[in-house]
Amino acid sequence: MEDGKPVWAPHPTDGFQLGMIVDIGADTLAIEPLNQKGKVSPIRHTGKATCTWWYKTIKSYRGRSLGTLPPHVYAIGDLFKAYRDMRVLKMSQSIVVSGESGAGKTENTKFVLRYLTTSYGTGQDIDERIVEANPLLEAFGNAKTVRNNNSSRFGKFVEIHFNEKNNVVGGFVSHYLLEKSRICMQSKEERNYHIFYRLCAGASEDIRQKLHLDSPDSFRYLNRGCTRYFASKDTDKQIMQNRKSPEHVKLGALKDLLLDDQGDFNRMCGAMKKIGLDDTEKLDLFRVVAGVLHLGNVDFEETGSTSGGCILMNQSSPTLAYCADLLGLDQEDLRVSLTTRVMLTTAGGAKGTVIKVPLKVEQANNARDALAKAVYSCLFDHVVRRVNQCFPFNTSSNFIGVLDIAGFEYFEHNSFEQFCINYCNEKLQQFFNERILKEEQELYQKEGLGVSEVHYVDNQDCIDLVEAKLVGILDILDEENRLPLPSDQHFAEAIHSKHKDHFRLTVPRKSKLAVHRNVRDDEGFIVRHFAGAVCYETTQFVEKNNDALHMSLESLVCESKDKFVRELFENSNNSKDYKQKAGKLSFISVGNKFKTQLNVLLEKLRSTGSSFIRCVKPNLKMVSHQFEGAQILSQLQCSGMVSVLDLMQGGFPSRAPFHELYNMYKQYMPDKLTRLDPRLFCKALFKALGLNENDYKFGLTRVFFRPGKFAEFDQIMKSDPDHLAELVKKVNQWLVVSRWKKVQWCSLSVIKLKEKMKYRASALVKIQKTVRMWLCKKKHKPRVDGMVKVRNLKMRMERFNEVVGALKEGKQEMAQQVQELGASIDTFMANIKATVMTRKEIDQEYQGLVKSLEQLLSSMQKKKQEEDEMERLRRIEEEMERERKRREEDDQQRQQEENDRKKKSEMEHKRKQEEEERKRREEEKKIMQAEMDIQIALEREEDVQRSALLEQERRDRELAMRIAQSEAELINDEAQMDPSLPAKLNALRPTPRTCQMFMFTIKLTSSLLSLACRDCRGSQVQALKAGGVKKYDLSKWKYAELRDVINTSCDIELLAACREEFHRRLKVYHAWKSKNKKRDTAAEQRAPKSITDYGEINAHFINNPHNPAPAVATQQQEMAMNRQQRYFRIPFIRPADQYKDPQNKKKGWWYSHFDGPWIARQLELHPDKQPILLVAGKDDMEMCELSLEETGLTRKRGAEILPRQFEEIWERCDGITYLRNAIESKQARPTYATAMLQNLLQ
Repeated sequence: MEDGKPVWAPHPTDGFQLGMIVDIGADTLAIEPLNQKGKVSPIRHTGKATCTWWYKTIKSYRGRSLGTLPPHVYAIGDLFKAYRDMRVLKMSQSIVVSGESGAGKTENTKFVLRYLTTSYGTGQDIDERIVEANPLLEAFGNAKTVRNNNSSRFGKFVEIHFNEKNNVVGGFVSHYLLEKSRICMQSKEERNYHIFYRLCAGASEDIRQKLHLDSPDSFRYLNRGCTRYFASKDTDKQIMQNRKSPEHVKLGALKDLLLDDQGDFNRMCGAMKKIGLDDTEKLDLFRVVAGVLHLGNVDFEETGSTSGGCILMNQSSPTLAYCADLLGLDQEDLRVSLTTRVMLTTAGGAKGTVIKVPLKVEQANNARDALAKAVYSCLFDHVVRRVNQCFPFNTSSNFIGVLDIAGFEYFEHNSFEQFCINYCNEKLQQFFNERILKEEQELYQKEGLGVSEVHYVDNQDCIDLVEAKLVGILDILDEENRLPLPSDQHFAEAIHSKHKDHFRLTVPRKSKLAVHRNVRDDEGFIVRHFAGAVCYETTQFVEKNNDALHMSLESLVCESKDKFVRELFENSNNSKDYKQKAGKLSFISVGNKFKTQLNVLLEKLRSTGSSFIRCVKPNLKMVSHQFEGAQILSQLQCSGMVSVLDLMQGGFPSRAPFHELYNMYKQYMPDKLTRLDPRLFCKALFKALGLNENDYKFGLTRVFFRPGKFAEFDQIMKSDPDHLAELVKKVNQWLVVSRWKKVQWCSLSVIKLKEKMKYRASALVKIQKTVRMWLCKKKHKPRVDGMVKVRNLKMRMERFNEVVGALKEGKQEMAQQVQELGASIDTFMANIKATVMTRKEIDQEYQGLVKSLEQLLSSMQKKKQEEDEMERLRRIEEEMERERKRREEDDQQRQQEENDRKKKSEMEHKRKQEEEERKRREEEKKIMQAEMDIQIALEREEDVQRSALLEQERRDRELAMRIAQSEAELINDEAQMDPSLPAKLNALRPTPRTCQMFMFTIKLTSSLLSLACRDCRGSQVQALKAGGVKKYDLSKWKYAELRDVINTSCDIELLAACREEFHRRLKVYHAWKSKNKKRDTAAEQRAPKSITDYGEINAHFINNPHNPAPAVATQQQEMAMNRQQRYFRIPFIRPADQYKDPQNKKKGWWYSHFDGPWIARQLELHPDKQPILLVAGKDDMEMCELSLEETGLTRKRGAEILPRQFEEIWERCDGITYLRNAIESKQARPTYATAMLQNLLQ
């Protein structure tokens, strides 16, 4: 891209904006090609140029070709469109002005009419009347809506008729679908028709008095909407204060450059005068309008009787009188007709009794509103008729019709009027697609131009949804109106049920707007129109579709005393309608009436040439000089303009037949050129002018031009007649060159023909060769094909051998069948080679082989399936057997776990009992120890006294001896014996109390020792006999003697004593070893520290010098196999790690098996080395030397485990092998474990 080059860039609100390319670095700019900017930019610049005021005079467009001046509605009405086509083709033309509501359709329609009447009028009064009819029609048919201050609430087709000289001679206006519901109700921001406000604001005081007019807020039909006037600052001051509503006084006047209620009233009166309405007729119009306003102020209330009727409210009586006076009706008759309905009974086809049916308040209000709608609708019909009467014509050759109809509408609440308007726009959009897109492309295809096809959205399915017979929405609505009790809810349900899966129809809850999603399915429906989806609320659909009055009101207004009012209804209805209404309330479908009028209009449009003016709404706020590009682009896309522009860009919108161009320009050419045929003439003419071949294209009957190129061609032809000689020279030169090229082409054609003849001769040889080859192939090809197929069959047979080899049963039989089939195939192959066979014979034989092959394959497959089924059944049986064993194992495991749980529960219960017993013994020990301490204290006191007495006796004796020696007395043995000494010695002898206390001390000590050793698991030989002595004194036995006795003796008591002595010596050894080792050297643990500590505490208590343990005789009552076996597991910490941090300490597990009171097996599991296995006898020095009671394991909660748990760990650590080796080497002491292992090995 070039730096500084302008480019169109998308914009979220303006559509596209013009920008400039700026290079800010390498490979940093990427702009995609844009294709929408050309659709928005011209509209933007057109709007900035203030539209119609571009053109100084209308004459600037007269005679100018389309495209030579900027776009304007005047260009459509001139030479190359409507007027030119009518003049040249002698065919009536139509100009369809379309667009959204508020896009400017009405204003552009007025521009077109003014241009046609000004440019081609005769200068008579009729031209001015056609233009001046618009203010009158707008006053009675236009109103303010949310989207447009001057919205046309009816459709009109204005025909401008021309005579044979193509001058304006008259006109005619057709109108469609006046919005009657607006007469009675409007939304808050909308107004009723302009005539009501203009009459209140601009009428003279005399007229206001006659018509009893007041401010807009005093009328029901006006005060429910906006009651403010359109006025400028000056006119607002001119309006009297009593004519303004409180809303107008508070908020001020509405502002619009083209609307001014007071000024427009004066212009409307002037227009009435110009079209031929006198003051009387003008007053009649105002009188009927005022009568409709007063009719809306009539109110009703319930009678309070059982009849259920209603009566006129008292404050409404003056209003009723005004209405009756203005409409020429009898006041009482009007009151009765509004509150009752007349019914006629029939008997034999004749009229019977007249019955007056009272109406409820709601029914009376509906009747009042229906009468107001009917009166105003007939008044509007009368205004259109009078407008048509003001510009009559006698003869007419052709006409140019301008269609101005309400544009596509979508509000927050959409009703029957919006449905009909949007339906009309759907039909016009289809007509636009047919004329501009469909017919244009068909013409290109017919003329052979080769223009690429442009696709567009066809809305025929949406039109069928509305107007299809029986199932269309309009027919469903008519069917609902004919029901005895029609309802809007039933109508909505019928639509959804009959078009459940229709693409164009959906339910309100699927709307993208939150306000529509609140509408229930039986209250509305959504139609996807060409311009977007619209949600219609079906409330009052049924009521608005009925355009009939009940007979009493119809008869009342038709018999009005006022001639003008009476003529209104006489001209609007015919005698047939009266006959239909004679017996009952008739039904006149508004929807089907509108559909009929619309079909007539489209037939008229299809019978004429068509031009289209698309009006685009620049913004939604109705303000000037504000351009919303995104919203405009959306309008262009929805209206199909994108497809049209694509077609025009690649197509040829301007075209002219060859003969027309020939007749138009032959006057400028010499006779030499005029003798040429029209096609060659045009071709020579374009070549002589030097036109670019891309700017035009020749079809079969006409020449086509690119947009704007026909104007260039026409301008060149009419520019300078002096250059014709040069132009003729160029034409002659082109003719010579073209003829010379034709000669060259003919020569080349002859040469080509000669070469072609040679080619045909050589081709004959090729044909013969090919035919011979074909005959040969026909003869031998079946044999070759058959040979190929049979060889393939032979290859398949080789695979059969593999399948047969995989069979387990019937292998030989299958192999024999395969060999026979292979032999048949070999025979068939030999026959094909040796004889000439037809394709049919080969196929028959081949099919036979294939059939045999399939049969063999089927039998093999069947055999294989049987074997597979047997194998499957076998596997199922094995699986069932495995499942049964697994279930048995699971049951055994569950039983084992249950037994283990019970054993653990029993062990825990027993541990608790032992703990309680231990605590009880400790308490007894404490009590006995306290008593024994007291007794010992008493004995010590006695010993001290006795010792003191003996010491005194000794001293006395010594003193006596010293005295005797000093006196040299000889004392013999008898004399030395103190006669009182025996008595004193006897006194020193233990008294009975002293002996009793000594015996108590012995018994207490024996009891304490007995309590310490009581209840040992298994038959223990450590029970002490109170006051007795040891049976065996083994303290002086040697270790070898103890070992021999243990290994050879059968004396149970002796064995128990030997074991006790062995363990006593082992404890003494370990005690000596621990005392003589270094202080900083960690002890080699034979058991966890908690066990050895407990053992030392227990030994200290037993060996306390204040509590000497008497000798206890052991006695073993049971054999080794009958001793109780107990198993324990506790965690431990290595001695070297006891002073380390907790996270760095290495923990292990210590397992033990106690055979009776002594340990039999010991296992240590370390985290960083192999397990340590120890057995009694072989590893006594490394094993725990304490008895079970001394270890305190029985009192540690959770320490005791099941035998199975110990045996699993022992077996996992290869303990069985270790124990067996110890037994074989005769190093293991006989225990329960050795006995069990020996039994197992045997």
